[in-house]
Amino acid sequence: MATEIDVFSDFVCPWCLIGTHRLERVLDDLALTESTVIRYRPFMLDPNTPSEGRSVPEELRRKYGRDPAPMFKHVETEARASGIRLDLAKQPLMLPTVRAHTLMRHTAVVHQHAFAKDLFESYFLEGENIHDLMMLAELALPHGHTTVEVARLCEDEHELAQTKREAEMPARMGIHGAPFFIINSTLAISGAQPEDVFRRALQQSGAAADAS
Repeated sequence: MATEIDVFSDFVCPWCLIGTHRLERVLDDLALTESTVIRYRPFMLDPNTPSEGRSVPEELRRKYGRDPAPMFKHVETEARASGIRLDLAKQPLMLPTVRAHTLMRHTAVVHQHAFAKDLFESYFLEGENIHDLMMLAELALPHGHTTVEVARLCEDEHELAQTKREAEMPARMGIHGAPFFIINSTLAISGAQPEDVFRRALQQSGAAADAS
């Protein structure tokens, strides 16, 4: 029986990058990758981010009143411990993700995790603009989309509005931070937890036993 995991995440959230990567490593380790269905649900850190983006360092200084360098170092250290060569200086902008989430809503479930991975890596590791239509088309093509479809979906105000409505659902469910994982509709994991936490949750859900 397939394991089903719902992932609430945003593609400009470094902890979402780390958390989904840790989940992937555990699924590989438990030989559950092929039998697991991962669905990505929209979660928007800032639905009002302008199209030109916002400076992440400036926003953090404004929010916390201090130099964000120690925070960046902590995130980078956690990422590298999980095998991700993260350098947050490569991407100084918080960019809007409503277009990326809209495309994800229209991506077949079998392609969603790979598409999410490409979005995360493009934004964080390559410093690309994942709000840009040409960049989104390049990323979406291997995952079942066409250039025409990407342009249509990303410029359709009704589609964008639907994405924003769906991105409000986590808060109504009591989910106020990302990443957030729900395994088989019963077990919840909040945050980019250590791999052992994911492993125990999968074992508790019965997924690991099924795989063995």
